[in-house]
Amino acid sequence: MNDTLPSALSIGLARTGIELKEFFRLRETVVFTFSFPLILLFVFGSVFDTDLAPGVSFTQYFAAGMIASGIVLSSFQTLAIGIAVERDDGTLKRLRGTPMPPVAYFLGKIGLVLATSLVQTAVLLAVGAALFGLELPTDPLLWLRFAWIFVLGAGAGTVMGIAYSSLARSSKSAAAVVSPVVIVLQFVSGVFFVFTDLPGWMQAVGSVFPLRWLAQGMRSVFLPADFAGAEVSGSWQLGPTALILTAWLVIGSVLALRTFRWQRPGSR
Repeated sequence: MNDTLPSALSIGLARTGIELKEFFRLRETVVFTFSFPLILLFVFGSVFDTDLAPGVSFTQYFAAGMIASGIVLSSFQTLAIGIAVERDDGTLKRLRGTPMPPVAYFLGKIGLVLATSLVQTAVLLAVGAALFGLELPTDPLLWLRFAWIFVLGAGAGTVMGIAYSSLARSSKSAAAVVSPVVIVLQFVSGVFFVFTDLPGWMQAVGSVFPLRWLAQGMRSVFLPADFAGAEVSGSWQLGPTALILTAWLVIGSVLALRTFRWQRPGSR
């Protein structure tokens, strides 16, 4: 007889499977998460067919921003709304009463974010390449760059989503509290428009938040190297990108640890 208890990691992996099953059962959430970036790519790619620079179409520029935005949707928005709903309907309280280690719950959420973000990014790249001539990198070093930007961006979005979920008083208010923040960040971070075309004050506001740096990092992967001269600083700023995304990862982790609650205030 084997009396060895399963590790938190193994339980977290099992929890990831449960999270994915629950996610794909919510048809509205699945459709919005995966179709919204595709719809925007189709609309903007069809309307704006001009070149921003030699060899750089608006579609190529916009696709990089939508990849970054998709990561934020799959991490920050999905978790901030989803956890608020689970807290409101008592799911978190019931889970806390089980022998499951709390860390396994969060590992499950991390697994959910990584899986859905990867699928969404793959779909965006496939559709962009097939319908809009999106050029994919051939240099392995660019894909390595993509990997660390993706991981830092998804990590920052995940912990901030967990922390932000505490602001929603109920499941009914969750979307209203979260969605406007994501929309505003998309506008001020160079997702819907070329970042250098935004007013200076808007660039300054956007530069405080991780989406601006995540979008610029993705442009450094999918746009030609010489396009870096068209950025605000005249370079891709990979160092600052890594530092700021890491800073938000740390800040979000601290906030999540301090603010996360297994049940809504006032409940017993």
